[in-house]
Formats: sequence, C-alpha cells, structure tokens
Amino acid sequence: MWLLLSVCVFCLLGCSEGQDRATLWRGNDHSGRCQYTFTVPSPSETSCSPTVSGGPEMEGLKARLSLLEVLVARLTGGEIGGPGAGSQSQAGLQEALTQAMGERILLQGEKERLERDVEGLQRRMEEMRRETERLQSRPCYPQPPLLPPSIPLQDSGLRPAGGAGVLSHLVSRPGRQWDTGSLRDPAWQYGGNPVLQELKAEVTEIPAPSPEGPEDSTGCGELISIGEPVSHRKADSIAGKYGVWMQDPEAVAPYGGKMVWRIDTVGSEVRQLFGYEDMDQLSKGFPSKVLLLPEPVESTGATLYRGSLYYQRRRSRTLLRYDLVSESIAARRDLPHAGFHGQFPYSWGGYTDVDLGVDEQGLWAVYSTNKAKGAIVVSQLDPHSLAVKRSWETSIRKTSVANAFVICGRLYTVASYTAPNTTINFMFDTATGQGKEVALPFRNKYRYNSMVDYNHAQRKLFAWDNFHIVSYDVRLGRQ
Repeated sequence: MWLLLSVCVFCLLGCSEGQDRATLWRGNDHSGRCQYTFTVPSPSETSCSPTVSGGPEMEGLKARLSLLEVLVARLTGGEIGGPGAGSQSQAGLQEALTQAMGERILLQGEKERLERDVEGLQRRMEEMRRETERLQSRPCYPQPPLLPPSIPLQDSGLRPAGGAGVLSHLVSRPGRQWDTGSLRDPAWQYGGNPVLQELKAEVTEIPAPSPEGPEDSTGCGELISIGEPVSHRKADSIAGKYGVWMQDPEAVAPYGGKMVWRIDTVGSEVRQLFGYEDMDQLSKGFPSKVLLLPEPVESTGATLYRGSLYYQRRRSRTLLRYDLVSESIAARRDLPHAGFHGQFPYSWGGYTDVDLGVDEQGLWAVYSTNKAKGAIVVSQLDPHSLAVKRSWETSIRKTSVANAFVICGRLYTVASYTAPNTTINFMFDTATGQGKEVALPFRNKYRYNSMVDYNHAQRKLFAWDNFHIVSYDVRLGRQ
C-alpha cells in the first residue's frame, strides 16, 4: 500500500497567523492508492501564484546553477569538442609547461655562468688596479749620465786604441777609404791601465731544452702541454648539451680525413649520426650526411677508426662496429666484465662507463669492473673483431676523474669537468705498466666538459664542453 501526502508549501507560507481553518481529505486516487490531502487557505491569494515560486531567490539560484554548469563544461573540455578534446588540450598544456621549465633551467644556468664570469672579471680588474698602484709607487732609479760630447776623451780616461781622437776613426778624409773593420769592431782601451784589453762578444741563440726532452713532431712522446680551447660550434638544442664529435685519423674512401662526424647524446634513443664535409661546414651547421644507426648509442664514448664507428650499445656492455660504407653493423662483442649504465661512470655521470678511443697504437677501451673495484682498466682491442688483446689495471678510481684519453699508449685523466682551470692529474704508461701523478694545466672554458678524445692525425684533443664543440692543440716530448 502506498501512502502519499501532498502539501502546498508555498501557499502555506502565505497564510497568516490568525487563519486556523484547515481541511484534511482522505480518499483513493485513480489507481486505488490511499491519498491524504492537507489544505490551508490563504487570505490574500486564491491559488498558489507562479510568481511566488519564481521570485528573486529562485532566479538567483538558477543563475548560479547555470554558471556552475558552464564551469563544469569548461573543466571537462565541453567547450572545445568534448572529453577527447579536453584531454588533448591538457596534454598540450603539460607539454608547453615542460618545455618552459626546461628553458627556465637553461636560462638559469646561463645566468649563473655569466654571473661567475662577471665576478672573475671584477677580480681581475681589482688585481690589475693593485698592480698599477704598486708600479706607480715604485721609485724611478736615475739612469747614469751619458758622456757629454764636449768633454775630451782623454779627460775621461778613455781613448781609442792607437791614441786617435774620439771620432777620428769615423771621419772620412779626402783620399781615404772608410775603415770598415774599425766601424764593425772598434777596440777600446782604458787609458789609465797600461794593459791593453780588447773585448769582443758573440751571441748564439740556443733554444732552452724542455724538461721532458725535445719535441718529437713525427713520432710518439709523452704529453708536455695542452693549448687553449678553440671553439668551433655551439649546439642548437637541449639534445646537444652532451655529445661526441670525431674525425677519422685513418680515413678510408668514400669519406676523407676532413669529414667531421657528430652525435648529440641527450635522449633515450640516440641513433642519429651527422656528417659534415669539413670543419667549415660544421661551424655553419650544414650536414651533408645523416645516418640512422640500427641500435642506440650509450653516452659519449664513441670513436671513429678506419671507416668504422665504434660505440657502446645502450644499457649493455656490448660494443658495436658500424661500417660507414655499408651502413650496417660489421661486428659486435661484449666487453668482458665491464660495468655499464651507471656502475662505473666518470665523475660527471652520464652513463660514461665505457669510453672508446684511438691513438697511434690502435683502438682502446677505458672502463672498470667489479674485480678491479672501480679502478680504471684500459684494454687494447682488435679493431676488426673487437676482441681484447691485452688489459692493464691502474691505481686510480674511474669515478674520481672527469674524463680520460690515450696518447701513444699512455692513459691520461682529467681532474674536473666543471673547474675552469683544472689539470691532467694522472698518467699510466702501458709500455711499463707504471702510473704516476702529473699536473698539466687544462681549461674547461664552458664549465661542463662531457667528452675528451685524442686525434693523432690532427695532433689535437677533441672535446664537448656544455653545448660547445672545442679542440685543443697538444705538445708531445721525446719517446
């Protein structure tokens, strides 16, 4: 049984306190259900007026409800094509926000670098000011007076050999030729001393010997010095903050030794290899060749040698040899026990566990193993099969140095990747199996050096310093 009680609420609100007549009616409706009706008459209204239910309060409530519906529609993407369009808009906004945050981080880093440069210039100006003040405060010592021409030579106790006057051997007399010998090498004697003294001087320039011996311009030698960095190009995007650039020191056709190759290594799927005809085209940013590598590259340890690109496959200890002519993988091999993907990187990180390089003696790998407990292991590799020919374990930890390279069979390490003025701090000679500490000045001009490799054909170091492609001249001593 259903019970329905209907009350006219708005009419009840219109009743006065003095009105107490009310009726209650009970009966069945057309469906047979019991229905109660309670009625209270109004003294001022004959029926429930529509204006009562549609007053200002109700209209305000309707307005707020309409506004709320509009806001909900906007939040759910209702105005731009439904839920699908709303999700697309949200994704676009998120992407724009991510890009803006990245740009903000880059600008903040550039601002900090400029502030450091300004501080360095200010310090240099202060040092120059103090040096100027010091020089100004130094007394000027008087120069010894020159012999007045009016004083006879004999009064000063000096006379030319043979007793001639001071200019008599220089004056041309009629019928007499110049005495070229006396002009060239006049002999003087001290008049007060009876002993004749003839003074002659011969100056022969002899180059000062290097502490490491004379420079060997044709063969190998120990590293003596590194020149100032020379900038060639700055990367265009965030993908070029870290990278590797190379020239084949023993190039084969069809690519010559002037061809420059470059890989931007920021990203999870690094596979693009850009080729430039020469350094001029690199500086202009016009690649003549773009190759898509079949397998992704791990970090900045790649190198070029005899027409092949050698690199570490991403997230593995596998080494790959990519032939530039056939544009295919020519060899692959795991580097035995090598750490990878962040186990034993350089101090700057970047998954630099395996670093490949080339010198006068061939192809090298710089890495570490669990057995070596993080110390640098340097191995010479077969360039055709990638097999390890011989290995050496050093005494310096890989994570304590910023980078490393090999010259003439000697491993050198860089102390810092951010310090503007750092050093090459360690050398290990594979010929003797001995290492030693060194202190060769090295500059990180842009304060984030993520790659340093040696090119023996150019006799230069190639580096990638905070978006910038740079090179350094090197000087070698005797073998």
